[in-house]
Amino acid sequence: MPRIGFGAFLAPHHPIGENPTLQFRRDLDFAEHLDKLGYDEFWCGEHHSSGWEMIGSPEMFLAAAGERTKRIKLATGVVSLPYHHPFNVAQRMVQLDHMTGGRAIFGSGPGALPSDAYTLGIDPMVQRDRQDEAIGIIKRLLAGERVTAKSEWFTMRDAALQILPLQEEMPFAVASQISPSGMTLAGKHGIGVISIGSMSDEGLTALPTQWSFAEDAARKHGKTVSRKDWRVVLSWHIAETREKAREEAGKGLFRWHNEYIVGTLQRPGAKAFKSVSDAIDQTSGTPGSASTIGTPDDLVNTIKGVIKMSGGLGAVIGFAHDWANIENTFRSWDLVARYVVPEVNGYIEGLRKSQKYVIEHREAFERAGQAVMAKIMENDKAAAALAVTRSNRFAASSANAPDLDKEAAKAKAKAKA
Repeated sequence: MPRIGFGAFLAPHHPIGENPTLQFRRDLDFAEHLDKLGYDEFWCGEHHSSGWEMIGSPEMFLAAAGERTKRIKLATGVVSLPYHHPFNVAQRMVQLDHMTGGRAIFGSGPGALPSDAYTLGIDPMVQRDRQDEAIGIIKRLLAGERVTAKSEWFTMRDAALQILPLQEEMPFAVASQISPSGMTLAGKHGIGVISIGSMSDEGLTALPTQWSFAEDAARKHGKTVSRKDWRVVLSWHIAETREKAREEAGKGLFRWHNEYIVGTLQRPGAKAFKSVSDAIDQTSGTPGSASTIGTPDDLVNTIKGVIKMSGGLGAVIGFAHDWANIENTFRSWDLVARYVVPEVNGYIEGLRKSQKYVIEHREAFERAGQAVMAKIMENDKAAAALAVTRSNRFAASSANAPDLDKEAAKAKAKAKA
């Protein structure tokens, strides 16, 4: 199975009540933690209302994260293009790319929160068309073109960027929910996708048909799309046991769903959970659930199932949340890096094969043991010592060590004779 990337998607979703300044700092700590653990990508969103999602500029946040990280890719997840002049977006992404040493990924969307569009006086009916229009303009600007364009919502006169991205070609991606619009847009422009709708059971089951929308649109517009550029967002909380994972994440999950998803967003079809146990069981307790609250093995099975069901993808992006406290949250991501990533990508397969070979081919090492015994028996003192030497039992590799108990017994028998 092809190896896939792993990352995190920070909307963020933080319960109201904590100091926002400390939340920003904690999120930066989180990005730094993931970088040290070897994660591939860190996504950060843009929101302007709702209380729970309080990062208004992903570019500013990611620039700060860039100073505290070394290798992880930093992605806008996402810039809501209808809210901004395309030239300003292009400039900010170029600056971010330089400030992070060429690690920027440009993720865009039409704007997820109706309250944001309302605040800015934007008709939701035009948001997706504006995103489409802006992507085309931004791609031309980043390619070094000089652009003149006039739209109902922006004007550009002979506009060109003073600085181009540090990367030869900055990666683009669009957010996709359950509708075909995001995938169709990705195909039209020949760019990547981050599937956010996969966090729901409905969105997860729609993945097999979602990719076909991108492929169809790409053919129509003479572009190509690659599954390696398809990222799927999943949610999880991992601990050493299922019982511990449920205990750590239950109350936070209950509050997040009831207070934010149902109470604040009033998402259609979403119903409040009746209890913490109800929240866990309905979120992750059934086959095909979009979330995993359990052990590393549980998450491995979930991810392998999603890869198989989708037909193949490029990266799994974990949704960052506050279901558990910060210590257990960091521990969860640590367990994923230590056990889930290597298992999914086959990093330890060779180690298992090597161990199995050594166990099953003992005869291959008998010659080494004979060589050791030959040297011992050449020395009278060493040979005499076998009579009182017991088998060495230590953790270091001793595949070529002789069976000293057996040899000592032989020495004793020979001495009596």
